[in-house]
Amino acid sequence: MDEPGIEIRPIKLIEGGHEVNEVFFTNVRVPVKNLVGEENSGWTIAKYLLSHERTGIASLGFSMQALEEVKSIASTIKRGSKRLIDDPLFASRMARVEIDLEAMKITNLRMLFRAQEQGSPGPETSILKIKGSVINQELHDLARRALGPLAAPFPGHINEGSLLFGPPFTAYKAARYFNNRKTSIFGGSNEIQRKILAKSILEL
Repeated sequence: MDEPGIEIRPIKLIEGGHEVNEVFFTNVRVPVKNLVGEENSGWTIAKYLLSHERTGIASLGFSMQALEEVKSIASTIKRGSKRLIDDPLFASRMARVEIDLEAMKITNLRMLFRAQEQGSPGPETSILKIKGSVINQELHDLARRALGPLAAPFPGHINEGSLLFGPPFTAYKAARYFNNRKTSIFGGSNEIQRKILAKSILEL
């Protein structure tokens, strides 16, 4: 990263944080000692690595944890005299995302089985990336809606050992919701993933 011609420009995210960058390469020359793989095989290597990255972006474990936390919030927060989890509309959204999450678990297992057989993940990683990012964003949205004004950012620190939205629930910040919007474009945007699936699975 210190080679001449490499320029890094930080991208400030919508919630004010910085964890991604633009990287520009201007007439960069890579010494032979730094070459990874064969010359001109960079894109092939990048595609292999992206398939693993997309599995990570799906964040299956984090979504499972977030679902349990949303259930806990909805069982505690009340709208009038009724718990939020007993509200038909909110409960319906929770049920829908839980069903999608269970389906993603099965897809994840299929992907792992295929990777074990073939030595690398297949196009299922694009399915995981699309659904995983959508599910994770939906869970953050449900938590934000459940907490209402309590989700607004405020001074203080979140205990790193706590679950995604707490405890206490007021430790959840709307910044988490905004930060999580970026997963739609991480590892190749969801639109690109749909094109990959159309070409590789549907053979269009």
